[in-house]
Amino acid sequence: MPSEPQRLQKVMAQAGVASRRKCEELIAAGRVRVNGAVVDQMGVRVRPGVDRIEVDGVLVGEAPALAYYLLHKPVGYLSTVRDPHGGRLAVELVPGEQRLYPVGRLDRDSEGLLLFTNDGELALRLTHPRYAHSKEYRVLIGGALSPEQAERLAEGIALGDGPRPARARVKRLGPGWAWRGEPVPQGAQWIGLILREGRKRQIREMLRALAVPVLRLIRVRMSILRLGDLAPGQGRWLTAEEAQALRQAVRLDPRVAAKGDPCD
Repeated sequence: MPSEPQRLQKVMAQAGVASRRKCEELIAAGRVRVNGAVVDQMGVRVRPGVDRIEVDGVLVGEAPALAYYLLHKPVGYLSTVRDPHGGRLAVELVPGEQRLYPVGRLDRDSEGLLLFTNDGELALRLTHPRYAHSKEYRVLIGGALSPEQAERLAEGIALGDGPRPARARVKRLGPGWAWRGEPVPQGAQWIGLILREGRKRQIREMLRALAVPVLRLIRVRMSILRLGDLAPGQGRWLTAEEAQALRQAVRLDPRVAAKGDPCD
């Protein structure tokens, strides 16, 4: 029996082409063909395994097994999948040959939790602002953050890159808190910040607007997924149970999640 028609961008994302949002951009750019005809409008439905889908002339095959790799991205690595300037890419630290994509971004000077997956539905739920899934950071700042500055972060700061002010909730870590017991530079302190969106360099730009220097920035949580004790450059495959719990946390069918390690 033929499969039920599904939205083109959903089928592409499930096949590992890219996140659903990126697939929508590929469609809008006229880079996708269905049965030989260019499709550049949203809303087109296709039958997986029946209709022929091509991206830039490359045939999109059946959906591969879903995989999820949690990496502690080190400072100095880019979270993009390519760099024309030859920079170091975090995806190069992901083992295996399966094509996985980063969920969201961490800039070159930041480190911490970066999830790689071919689960386009999950990537969309974790990154699109309308789903408002939280991300938590540890930030080493020069000086101290005043109550007034913390209030301004919570109320929102206009950054000029969108119609809404950027917001962050401050999590006080207590005097003397240190990242993994490392010495804290004199005059500096660690704070926690929780976001529900992920604009480019959002934390750095918000704190720059308050004249607060950022000395180090580490992402430690995304939804229910935590960095744990991974060292910079280290990573691990999520277990089937972890992948299912993560999909369930973002209100997706947990039964779709496959075993995390494709090498098993």
